[in-house]
Amino acid sequence: MRVFLPDLPPFHALKLEGVTPVFYSRDSLPGGGADGFVLWFLPPAGRLELLNRPGLKWVLTLTAGIDHVLSELPEGVALYNAHTLHDKAVAQHALALMLSVGRGLYRSRDAQHGRHWSRAGQMHTLEGRRVTLWGYGHIGKLLEEMLRPLGAAVTGLTSRNAPQEVDAALTATDDLVLLLPRTPSTRHILNAQRLSLLPARAWVYNLGRGDLIDQAALNAALEAGHLGGAALDVTEPEPLPESSPLWARENVIITPHVGSTTDDLIVRGAARAGVVIRALQAGQQAPGRVDFGRGY
Repeated sequence: MRVFLPDLPPFHALKLEGVTPVFYSRDSLPGGGADGFVLWFLPPAGRLELLNRPGLKWVLTLTAGIDHVLSELPEGVALYNAHTLHDKAVAQHALALMLSVGRGLYRSRDAQHGRHWSRAGQMHTLEGRRVTLWGYGHIGKLLEEMLRPLGAAVTGLTSRNAPQEVDAALTATDDLVLLLPRTPSTRHILNAQRLSLLPARAWVYNLGRGDLIDQAALNAALEAGHLGGAALDVTEPEPLPESSPLWARENVIITPHVGSTTDDLIVRGAARAGVVIRALQAGQQAPGRVDFGRGY
């Protein structure tokens, strides 16, 4: 089996019996075709070129999202993702944002930069907070396990919930955490109408995809004072333009799509690739097979 792999030390260190590794980088693509393609850290042009090499049977993207691959994937090629590679970090990032909001840490940081000793602003704990996790998959369930010991009342929503169930949940939400994947049906799923259903002073957290939220509607809700605020690890577009009014809002926290980032991410990514490649080489079922009908 010939496999395209990222040209990074942890991938060179993989022990893959019966596999011929062929390494690529952002600046150098190998010749020829391959049976498999482990996709990571490759710009769109290089990605598209390797996806269309002859003989490709499967692709493993070492990301949780697959929207960057789906439209370019040749017919008949299997796709695998690596959501479990990122689940714990994203769940902890969401919790960190929620704790920062509750304890006013973002306001204290702003005051620190101005050299002000300030205790202004409301503070809360997660005890009794009504938290809705919209996108109740692996990350959502991990986050729920972290939230319940802190006293939060958690509601999970999935794509199987009827619209009226979603709307009812939003009306009883203090903290809305978006963890949905990007699919045609999730674009701007949090629009002006649904933002209006949230109780006054509710917070919105987005750790899914930037286009889950109608950003103009979000800004309007913030401008009107309807929301307590928003914490966004993903935006539309990315990077967020300097002209966006979100940057200047005191009640908005922006992190640059780093929810899944850890110091050992590349090492763990290589290990995940090894598991999938060995399973496929042995003719076994590999983890993370994407269901094209569901879009994830």
